[in-house]
Amino acid sequence: MGRLILEGNPPVEVQLRRSAQARRLSLRISRLDGRATLTLPHRVPEREGMAFLRDREEWLRAHMDAIEPEVHVRIGGTVLFRGAELALVAGDLKRARLAQGALMLPDDPEKTGKRVAAFLKLQARDALADASDRYSQALGKPYGRISLRDTRSRWGSCSSAGDLMYSWRLIMAPPEVLDYVAAHEVAHLQHMDHSPRFWAAVERLYPTHKTCRTWLRTHGGALHRVRFD
Repeated sequence: MGRLILEGNPPVEVQLRRSAQARRLSLRISRLDGRATLTLPHRVPEREGMAFLRDREEWLRAHMDAIEPEVHVRIGGTVLFRGAELALVAGDLKRARLAQGALMLPDDPEKTGKRVAAFLKLQARDALADASDRYSQALGKPYGRISLRDTRSRWGSCSSAGDLMYSWRLIMAPPEVLDYVAAHEVAHLQHMDHSPRFWAAVERLYPTHKTCRTWLRTHGGALHRVRFD
């Protein structure tokens, strides 16, 4: 994947993607991280792609300006944890721990992001394993193993072998949203599609799933805008 730079103030970087299946040029902006991607049919030259961008520059800049900025984790700030803001406080200790309604961290700003991410991943693994166990037992379908990733295209997945994958950022969402995603992926152990039978299984496991799906569509992008580096 290459890139094109649309000159201006400020310049706009656009990822360039070639596709043998594409029949026309298309421009998309990710709601998660604000990244712009221009898809070109295989034989279309880059100069046509740049002309396409210039024709749509006003639209592109307006949409990118509307995207909320990234949030960097730091001491004295907060991080979302189970749907609520958790204060990040420096203390005289060697590892992160919850205390008095805050996340206490060693006073080492350069490692704050990594320590907070490690704490969230550990909490996410426990919560997602617990939820997966509950819904797997309710469905009567065992799963293989659980893995956590920082995926941007999906909140979870279920492989044909019965292995479950989740985004660890789900621990930042309200608990019921995390539970819904677990129920959704466990339901794939019975139906490896999104057919009416699949959604009927989700309905049995988690009757309020529609509310949680709406929450993810509305607020999910904010979880991906939190930076831990």
